[in-house]
Amino acid sequence: MKPEDLVRPEILALKAYPVPSSDGMVKLDAMENPYSLPDGLRRELAAALARVDVNRYPTPSPQKLRDAIARRMNVPAGMEVLLGNGSDELIQMLITALARPGAALMYPSPTFVMYSMGATFSGMRAAAVPLRDDFSLDADAFVARMQAEKPALVFLAYPNNPTGVLYPEADVVRIIRACRGLVVVDEAYHVFAGKSFLPRLAEFDNLVVIRTVSKLGLAGIRLGYLVGRPEWVAQLDKVRPPYNVSVLTQAAALFMLERLEVLEEQAARIRSERKTLGEALKALKGITVFPSEANFFLIRVPDADRTYTALREQKVLVRNLNPGIRNCLRVTVGTPDENRILVTALREALS
Repeated sequence: MKPEDLVRPEILALKAYPVPSSDGMVKLDAMENPYSLPDGLRRELAAALARVDVNRYPTPSPQKLRDAIARRMNVPAGMEVLLGNGSDELIQMLITALARPGAALMYPSPTFVMYSMGATFSGMRAAAVPLRDDFSLDADAFVARMQAEKPALVFLAYPNNPTGVLYPEADVVRIIRACRGLVVVDEAYHVFAGKSFLPRLAEFDNLVVIRTVSKLGLAGIRLGYLVGRPEWVAQLDKVRPPYNVSVLTQAAALFMLERLEVLEEQAARIRSERKTLGEALKALKGITVFPSEANFFLIRVPDADRTYTALREQKVLVRNLNPGIRNCLRVTVGTPDENRILVTALREALS
């Protein structure tokens, strides 16, 4: 017996999510915060983690951590918090809960690949609505498609990954109001955009917001959180795997939430570097730099495969999105030194 005899055809047709080796590379492919914690804080964190009872299962739905997130992230009164192993797990939980036979999942395209992959995993019908050529959102086309598809679930990345575009708030509101299903606003990059739908959750009975602490500087602990009305969280909690947030993740998150200003200061540095890097990229000949409100840039080059290979040869790792997004690379905003290395390597690769 072979896997091909039993595995679903749509799974056989998929490719696993690619994560290339980054050993010895200037790593600018995964939208991570490039700054480590200060040495003193690292020692304090290590001491806090050393006190964790790793022989015990974690608290299944830790109230203390959920309360800390609600307080530090300014979650509106009356809303509940649900935790996940990164936002990826929350996306899968949402899809699992709403995947009735024949139900549709909608999203603009291109966007975060886990939305379409989750639809495939669950058997939902994926309905992708193309963005305009400049990657802006065509709200008229999206609403018209919603009326035809009647989706149970809509994902809007705000700002979008991998384009970096922050859709106009009025367009997002229009989609929420026109949708008869659940709308998920994915705010993985909210700290760089400075805009959020959290304060507006009470206005809509079909809206939830998901976030991750990964881009804030804690990618290694794998923690995401969903905020929504209690009636939505109560149902979604039923498909949450037990013990899905480890004891070490809980302890690290509680520790860092009380020292959030360190991560916020790093995010401010990244925003400043985004401006500097954007100007340097635009000065290079032969590339198009798309506007970004996230911690990365989408750039179009004459030959993405050739440029990607040339960058790798210079020990610079970025994300090659070709052929899905024609001749485009996604580059993370790094430290000043990393950004200078990137620009120099790009100039060489394009020559």
